[in-house]
Amino acid sequence: MTRIPHALGRRSLAALGAALAVPSLAQAQPAWPDRPVRFIVPFPAGSTPDIVARAVAAHFTTVFGQPFVVDNRSGAGGNIGTDAIAKATDGHVIGISINSPLAVAPALYPNLPYDPRRDLVPISVLVRSPQLLVVNPKVPATDLAGFATYAKANPGKMTYASVGLGSGSHLAMEDFMARTGISMEHAAYRGFAPALLDLVAGRIEAMFAAAGAVLEQVRADHARALAVTSDARIPTAPEVPTLAEVGLPGAASYGWVALVAPSATPEDRIARLATEAQTALADARTKATLEATGFEIVASTPAEAATFIATEADRWGGLVQRLGIRLDG
Repeated sequence: MTRIPHALGRRSLAALGAALAVPSLAQAQPAWPDRPVRFIVPFPAGSTPDIVARAVAAHFTTVFGQPFVVDNRSGAGGNIGTDAIAKATDGHVIGISINSPLAVAPALYPNLPYDPRRDLVPISVLVRSPQLLVVNPKVPATDLAGFATYAKANPGKMTYASVGLGSGSHLAMEDFMARTGISMEHAAYRGFAPALLDLVAGRIEAMFAAAGAVLEQVRADHARALAVTSDARIPTAPEVPTLAEVGLPGAASYGWVALVAPSATPEDRIARLATEAQTALADARTKATLEATGFEIVASTPAEAATFIATEADRWGGLVQRLGIRLDG
């Protein structure tokens, strides 16, 4: 039998031991997640952001092998739940948020308890939805030009609704009024349903509303759609022109839902979550369900999401500052 020299054998055994130790150390690292993950949704159960979040959370539960438990933390237009995501430190919290808490709130609230750019990291912009400019059928206008003419002839006599200061519905109308030179009174509602109810009843004249949420009223002739805020006409209402088509280029805008995590979340985890979110939204049934409610699938990468949210913050935060809108909070 060939014998290994003593010194060489000792070095070889040491090297072998070191090599074997590497996978042992790797195996000692706990897999993520190693317990249930809290998936914070800053809006009520059944809301449109909640529908998106639950579709993604169900897929995450399957592929990661741990429950992703939806935690609805509504209030303050989404700021309360978004703040909870930003302040989470246990490594097992992610969540979703939307335009206002992520892109508008820093300009709107002087005492905002979180900084989206500092405290949160974008994972993916999941979906987006255009808005329709709708009016009560008694308004004597069948197109955007006629509406602008009527509004200019009745300054201060018309009222538009929104779902709150700094919301997409509010800022879209403020942007529209600035571009067309019209003036209307603002009525802020606590939710979309009461605003739509007052529009249909004729207590307000106009509003911007998520396309999927208002199309039923349009088709029933309870509301009239004059324009859509998307880049191109939408399949669910192909007869409605875009703002660009009726003379307002550069006015396109969307409501959107983004997947985010606390800023300390490791990059490899962010990348994996983004990839799995894309897989979740590519599912045929999920895609069909979301598109039926007016959403367009985006499923961006983390880098794309960061760039997009920064652009939205510059655009809409700048508008808030120019209008001088401020809220305590």
